[in-house]
Amino acid sequence: MREAVQFAHALADETRWRIVHLVFDQALCVCELADVLRLPQSTLSSHLKVIQRADLLECERRGKWMFYRVKATVKPLLRGLFKHFDEGGKDHPVLARDARQMEIRLGQREKLCCPGPTTTPIKRRALAATR
Repeated sequence: MREAVQFAHALADETRWRIVHLVFDQALCVCELADVLRLPQSTLSSHLKVIQRADLLECERRGKWMFYRVKATVKPLLRGLFKHFDEGGKDHPVLARDARQMEIRLGQREKLCCPGPTTTPIKRRALAATR
């Protein structure tokens, strides 16, 4: 029961819902998420902790940067929720803006701050299997 409550709590906030959408298909660092969501890194870190406690994210450290992405094992469940609430991102204005901002920010990744995640071949296969 505790896991179900943590899962619901992790998604019961608009900011955390937006974070989950942003890191669903690719790993992003805290600075990238902060830029896209226009939040202080401390606030964002608090939200990420809640999502992590629900066991929805995998994390990768690269130097001083931490990258977050949705775990492959929970993607089918989240896809079902996205479909149920009809928020695939294209039609919802906030999620669509976030997606546009993320693409712009990723185009500046190397120039601004972080080197990007390194994904092991095992993770790549796991990610490819979920699509």
